Amino acid sequence: MGLTRDDVARLADLARIELTPDELAHLAPQIDVIVEAVAGVAEVKDDDIPPLAHPLGVVNVRRADQALPTDWQALRPVLEQDAPAWQDDRFRVPRILEEEE
Repeated sequence: MGLTRDDVARLADLARIELTPDELAHLAPQIDVIVEAVAGVAEVKDDDIPPLAHPLGVVNVRRADQALPTDWQALRPVLEQDAPAWQDDRFRVPRILEEEE
């Protein structure tokens, strides 16, 4: 395979990266090693390996969805503070729908 300085210069130009000639000479062999390593991954025989969504077993780490008792009286001052309006132990909000007759 083998990437040349001209190949790396073209890639840098496409990526709009300015590289000096010394940088091109330094990077070309390094990028070539990376490209060869990635190409080597494609050569792995995977006929007997099932596809994975994740390399480790994924477990739902969330808590169970269950109703818990709430002390609404203790929360009331916070709720009233955040509410635009409060009436009869409820949030008061503007009407958004007209009632049908």
